[in-house]
Amino acid sequence: MDTTAFITGGVGFLIAIGLAFLYQRVSTNNAKNKSDMILKDAARDAENRIKEAELTIKEKNLTSKEKMENEFNKTRNDLREQERELDKQQNSLTQASQDLKKQESFVEQTQNRLTAKLESSIVREKELSDILERQRQQLHQITGLSVEDAEKRLLEITEDHLSREVGGRILKHEKMLEETCEQKSREMLLMTMQRFAATYTSETTTSTVDIPNDEMKGRIIGREGRNIRAFEKETGIDVIIDDTPGVVIVSGFDPVRREIARQSLDKLISDGRIHPSRIEEVVAEARKEMEKFIRAKGKEAVQELNLHRVHDRVVEYLGRLHFRTSYSQNVLAHSKEVAFLSGMIAEMIGLDADLARRCGLLHDIGKAVDHERDGGHPQIGAEILKQFNENKDVVHAALGHHDQIVIEHPYTVIVATADACSASRPGARRESLERYIKRMEELETIAREFKGVKQAFAIQAGRELRVMVGAKDSDDATAANICRKIAQEFEKRLQYPGEIKVTVIRESRFMEIAK
Repeated sequence: MDTTAFITGGVGFLIAIGLAFLYQRVSTNNAKNKSDMILKDAARDAENRIKEAELTIKEKNLTSKEKMENEFNKTRNDLREQERELDKQQNSLTQASQDLKKQESFVEQTQNRLTAKLESSIVREKELSDILERQRQQLHQITGLSVEDAEKRLLEITEDHLSREVGGRILKHEKMLEETCEQKSREMLLMTMQRFAATYTSETTTSTVDIPNDEMKGRIIGREGRNIRAFEKETGIDVIIDDTPGVVIVSGFDPVRREIARQSLDKLISDGRIHPSRIEEVVAEARKEMEKFIRAKGKEAVQELNLHRVHDRVVEYLGRLHFRTSYSQNVLAHSKEVAFLSGMIAEMIGLDADLARRCGLLHDIGKAVDHERDGGHPQIGAEILKQFNENKDVVHAALGHHDQIVIEHPYTVIVATADACSASRPGARRESLERYIKRMEELETIAREFKGVKQAFAIQAGRELRVMVGAKDSDDATAANICRKIAQEFEKRLQYPGEIKVTVIRESRFMEIAK
C-alpha cells in the first residue's frame, strides 16, 4: 500500500516536471515569435518613416524652389515696371523741354510786340498831351477861367451831382432796410410766440370755503362774534358769511393772506374745534406751510429757466407771484412766459439768452409787494433787484418795461416786447369787456366829479388817468389841488394793485384866422 502510493507520487512528480518543461519550451517559442514580429514591425515602421522623411524633404525642396521662383519673377516684374516708369518720365521730360522751348520763343515774340506797342503808346500819349494843352488854352481863352477856377467849378458840379445821387440811394436803402427789419421782427415775434404757449387760470380777489351745514356758520362766528373777530385779526382777511347756503367767502386783496385764511378755515372746519386759541394755532401752522410752498414755487421757476445765483429773498418774492394776478393773469406764469419769449428773441438777434431770461423772469418782481410799499411795481421791482445786487440790465428791465423812462438797454426793449406779447396774445387775460369798461368808467367818473374838470381819460389799462381842466376856470395852484384830491379819492374809494398815476393838464390856446 505504501509502495503503491510512493510509486504513484513519483510518477506524478515526473509528469509535473515534464509538463513544466514543456510549458517553458512553449513559452520560449512564443516569446521568440513575438520578438521576431516586433523586430519586423520596427523595421517596417522605420522604413516607412524614412520614406515619409524623404517625401517631406522633397516637398520642402519643391516649395522653397517654387517660392524662390515666385520671388524672382516678382523682382523681375518690378524691375520691368520701374524701367517702363523711367521711360515714361524720360519721355515726359523730353516733351516738357520741347514745350519750354516753344514757350520761350512765344514769350520772346510777345515781348517784342509789347515793346513796339509801348513805343507807339508813348508817341500817342505825347500827341494827346499836346492836343489837351491846346484845348485847355482855347477853353481858357473862351471862358476866361484859370485852371484852378475851372477845377474848382468842376469839383463843385460833381460833388452836387454825387450828393443828390447818394441821398436818393440812402433814402431808397433806408426804406428797404425799414421794410426788411419790420418783416423780420414780425417773423421773429410770430416764431417765438409759436414756440412757446402756456395756459392760465382765472383768479379773483375772493375765495370760497365749503361748509357741511349752515350750523357751521354759527360756530365760525362764535359767541358774540369772538371767533370770526379772532380769525380776521389773525389773518388780516375779511370773512363774509351771508345767506348763500354751503359756502363761506374769504375776501382780501393780499392773495397770500387770503390763501392762508382759506387753508386755515378748511382745517378748522375739518377739525371741528373752533375757538380763539385754536384759530391762532392753525393760522400759524398754515403760515409756515405757506412759506415753504412759496419758496418751493420760487425755486421751481428759477430751476425751470436754468438761472443761477439768485438771492433767496428774490426767490421768495418769485414764489409770492404764484398767488398774484393781474387782470386774471397769473403773474408767475406770465413772468415765466416773458422769460422764455425774451430768451428766444435774444437768441435770434445774437444777444445773451440767459441774461434775457433773467430779465424777463424778474421784470414784475415788484408786484409781489406792491400792496405793501408806495409806488408802482416797476419802481418797487427795480429797488428790490438793486438791493440784492442784480445786474444793471435786469434792474433796468424791471424799471422800464412799461416805457415810462428813456430806454438805454437792449434787454429792456426785449422784455417790453415779450411782456406785450404775453399780455396781448389770445387767452392770456380773461377779463370780461364789461368789467374792464366798468373799471375805466369808475376812474373817469370820480375825476369828473371835481369842479373845473372838463375831460378825463383812463389809459394804460387803468394805471394812469389824464385830466383836462380849463385854463380860464383855474390856475396852476388849483390844478395841483385837483390832482391831489383826485388821487386821495382813488385811495379812499377804490381797491387796486400798485398805483394809479394822475396827470392834470391845464393849457391856454389862442387862435386867429388870417384872411
